[in-house]
Amino acid sequence: MGKGLAKGFGSTAVAFHRDGELALDASVVTIGAFDGVHRGHQELLRQTIAAAQRRGVPAVVYTFDPPPKVYFGQAEALISLDEKLERIATFAPDHVIVADFNQIYIRRTAADFLAELQLLHPREVIVGEDFRFGSCKGGTAQLLRRHFNTRILPPVRCGNGEIVSSSRIRSLRQSGLAAAASALENWRDIVTASPVNRSSLAQLEVINQ
Repeated sequence: MGKGLAKGFGSTAVAFHRDGELALDASVVTIGAFDGVHRGHQELLRQTIAAAQRRGVPAVVYTFDPPPKVYFGQAEALISLDEKLERIATFAPDHVIVADFNQIYIRRTAADFLAELQLLHPREVIVGEDFRFGSCKGGTAQLLRRHFNTRILPPVRCGNGEIVSSSRIRSLRQSGLAAAASALENWRDIVTASPVNRSSLAQLEVINQ
């Protein structure tokens, strides 16, 4: 992975970047660990790409490797980085930024992160309500909203009211409920759909669960 590296997935080509490499005149950005790229993450991606298309600007996905919980030893990654990027790319964003989540990165303050985000000149930032950033998780979605036009999405829930999360998927796997975990990830239907139908399918599957 390097500056401006493009990789094709089906009929799409996505440019991958390390943190701090990309600068844009305008964009719509979503940010998160995206571990598993499950139904909740898929909704963030769908909303981001739809908003970017409405505004006529690039859609940017900003993620971390490894996911913060994995770095701090609180969990094991659900999927590899390569698989995560491939899953994100099925939704056809224009750019994916991967930040090396390491000893240097975790010392960055919330102000440092906001300054980097400013390089993308986001017209809109879309995150989940539990999003945190900066050292000691000092930055919140509400702080982000004070600096950028920010949309905070509520959690996606399955039919029984449980929040769809990477932690829940891990718990189901550990309990031997692989089929239930797979249903929350929702990848069998996504990967078999044509690229033009993937975003609408992700939304439909969330509603029907």
